[in-house]
Amino acid sequence: MTEARRGGLRADAEHNRARILSAARDALAASGGFAMNAIAHQAGVGQGTLYRHFPTREALVLAVYRQDVNELVEAAPALLAQHEPAQALGLWLDRLAAFGQVKHGLPGVLHAATRADLSGEYYGPVIGAIGTLLRAGQAAGTIRPDVEAEEVLLLVNFLWTGDRDPGWEQRSGHMLQVVLDGLRARD
Repeated sequence: MTEARRGGLRADAEHNRARILSAARDALAASGGFAMNAIAHQAGVGQGTLYRHFPTREALVLAVYRQDVNELVEAAPALLAQHEPAQALGLWLDRLAAFGQVKHGLPGVLHAATRADLSGEYYGPVIGAIGTLLRAGQAAGTIRPDVEAEEVLLLVNFLWTGDRDPGWEQRSGHMLQVVLDGLRARD
């Protein structure tokens, strides 16, 4: 067998799937929505290829959401391996902000029940990633010892709520810095 396979998909099929997910992620971040034919065009695939991978718009949005959350969770230990804990936490929160851009587009696409199922599916892993970052910073003495992962998630809730006006990106960056400053251990 000479065909390269990954996860049961041929290499070219996996490449097409990745391009489709990337195009959908970009569209969700830009406007919170998309048309399936526009995604196929942007990804450089035919509509048949798109619908083979994602039979509905909802299936595509769910796949983007799941991939982004998995990447977000997996980023915590990788960032800690490359940066000191407080910096790793800041970089991870930047990634969470980018995820918040995509998540912000979900309400118009997914039903409330589906959103609740997704939140339940990923709440634990996201809290675990935040906890990993906090514990490392607490052990290093750079993060306050009295902060818990659930509290941090509540503090950064602004990332996926509210309207996206032209100044949102700058304002959210400033608000994340305020959160990080509040999490730092005091001398």
